[in-house]
Amino acid sequence: MSKGNEIYMPVVASFSIMSMCSCIEPFDVEFEDFESVIVLEATITDAQEQQRVFLTRTFEFKDDGPFPESNADVRVVDGAENTFVFEETIPGVYISNQAFAAHPNTDYQLHVETQDGRFYSSDVMTLTQATQIDQLRAERVTNDLGEDGVAILVDSFDSTGNSVNYRYQYEETYKIIAPDWARLDYVIQNQNGAETLELVPRSLDERICYSTDISNIILLTSTVDLNEDRVSEYMVRFINKDNFILSHRYSILVKQFVLSNAAYTFYERLNQFSQSESLFSENQPGFLEGNIFPEDKEEKVLGFFSVSSVTEKRIFFNYEDLFPDERLPDYVDPCRPTGINSGLLEQVRADVVKYFGTIIDNVTGEEETAVVPRVCGDCTVLGSSEIPDFWIE
Repeated sequence: MSKGNEIYMPVVASFSIMSMCSCIEPFDVEFEDFESVIVLEATITDAQEQQRVFLTRTFEFKDDGPFPESNADVRVVDGAENTFVFEETIPGVYISNQAFAAHPNTDYQLHVETQDGRFYSSDVMTLTQATQIDQLRAERVTNDLGEDGVAILVDSFDSTGNSVNYRYQYEETYKIIAPDWARLDYVIQNQNGAETLELVPRSLDERICYSTDISNIILLTSTVDLNEDRVSEYMVRFINKDNFILSHRYSILVKQFVLSNAAYTFYERLNQFSQSESLFSENQPGFLEGNIFPEDKEEKVLGFFSVSSVTEKRIFFNYEDLFPDERLPDYVDPCRPTGINSGLLEQVRADVVKYFGTIIDNVTGEEETAVVPRVCGDCTVLGSSEIPDFWIE
């Protein structure tokens, strides 16, 4: 097994201590000399695609952040004097105007100018060794906490021994079936100035959906202490068997990045910062310096510009493939149907319920019309009814 650890991305982590749960009593933390620091995160790969750069700013614990750094001029320049321009698509996210791939033995450098005229440049970086994922698989395991579930495991091997440092990201997509979808649903009609409810046939689009979640942690592993450059059974993801995302069909796309020594060291140090026991220790690690530097030498910058080879694999499996003859996980809601009441019009207008059908009243023994929470009869609460291009049944 290769050694590995999990660390939070600098873009999504607020460098806060809010996750500290070992304190006996709550306390307030204030920093009198808080300094807003720009955070730059960019990984250019050898995949022919539109590359991305993320710009944000650090924020105080009391704030709801991170704060995007908008309206910046972002460029990547290569050793052949080609310039790749990035444009902001959503606040703080910059995407290259054209698709391009990093090439071996070519220098790349990131340049950023913010709206207020501050300049930042990275060290010159080159593409790392390319190493394929040999195998991606799902296995039923019991984790260290005694939980029964699914482990997503990765194997890879570099016969040259030059890769050594690896980072992983994943995108998981799962099928959702609304348990109480009905062929009819309520719509509000306006007749002579009065609103009434009418049951009409509904679309199938709200019965089966698909949802995709992207990993928000950075997964690192290194083979530097091993006899060969082999990643063996590295667990990228563990999913408890009771997690509803496994209920029907599940797919995961895993990307493997080969990191330079400098990039791996940066993320390892970031891991040290995230450890709660180090936050109030006597030996503070100091400011985490990456490979991006400001024109103003007095200013601090947090982040790293990496040029990494990347490879990816995708797998699919159904719940019964790993848990045959076992009850499906519970849905996200108990989905208990309730008889309609005088407030139904308001509930329909607020789109919080869906028509269920009829139930037997426990008191009167009579049949009555019932509704369920919207999430039980409409899968679009949790995902999209559009089938992903890559999906295979």
